[in-house]
Amino acid sequence: MKKHFLPLIAIVASFAVFGCSDTKTPATEKTAEPAKPATEPAENAAPAETANVVQVAKTIKLANGASVTWIQDNQGEKLNPRSLFSDASDSLFASLNLPDGIPASVSTFLLQIDGKNILFDAGLGAFGGQTLDRLAALDVTPDKIDLIYLTHFHVDHIAGMVAKDSAGKDVKVFNNATVYAGKVEYDAWMNDIPKNDLQKAVMGIYKDKLHLFAFGDSLPHGVLALDAVGHTPGHTAFQISNLLVIGDLMHGYALQKDHPEINSNYDMDKEKSIESRKRLMQYARDNKLTMAGMHLPPPGFAE
Repeated sequence: MKKHFLPLIAIVASFAVFGCSDTKTPATEKTAEPAKPATEPAENAAPAETANVVQVAKTIKLANGASVTWIQDNQGEKLNPRSLFSDASDSLFASLNLPDGIPASVSTFLLQIDGKNILFDAGLGAFGGQTLDRLAALDVTPDKIDLIYLTHFHVDHIAGMVAKDSAGKDVKVFNNATVYAGKVEYDAWMNDIPKNDLQKAVMGIYKDKLHLFAFGDSLPHGVLALDAVGHTPGHTAFQISNLLVIGDLMHGYALQKDHPEINSNYDMDKEKSIESRKRLMQYARDNKLTMAGMHLPPPGFAE
């Protein structure tokens, strides 16, 4: 019987632009005019029929032969406002010449390697997430997802893992997926961070398939877990071949790529966030890695 997914819990959480070899654009959104702010709904995904097309997915090949697809989870255009970056001076922000806000996204990434489908984060889910529809355009159903690697536990990264079925029961979206989460992140949300109902619910639903890792651990299919602490207590970056999944290391790429000392107001520990941002950006440069970020502007990759 087909599941009807309904909202789970009313909680709101709130250096080229891409690299590697570009192979395909599996899904697009057609718009009749320039994209509207994210508060306005975008049109449904459709084949490109005009020159004015908003890209919502992009696949690149990695050096090891694996493919990774950026999936825009949010609808329409997303602009992060000046108010999100209290650390930035007015003059610095004005120098960007982006008065309407900094282009960003809410994104997930699909890694296809060794015959497996691996999802990095699961997006907004019932809060407007588009990941399932865009996976469907790639012929990847939820039951075909084998593993999920979580960068951290904020709502826009884990809400897509759960839903309510037609009977109102909380259920898994990804029935066959093994979930990998950082132990530091898990312990913090289970024990220390308030307003954690969604986090506890999700981890409880997946407890039979949950694996906790430490920074530096080598995970299945050549994925390395790296310390990116600061945005959250156990915020994690992942390296696979020449790709570095940076999670929420940056919420305003146009600002923070040149000013890593600027935090977003979502960063829970500002000093550690700055240190992680500087260290991982330098690590990416030194090792010629392509970065994949959950809030980088479309198409989600940066070098």
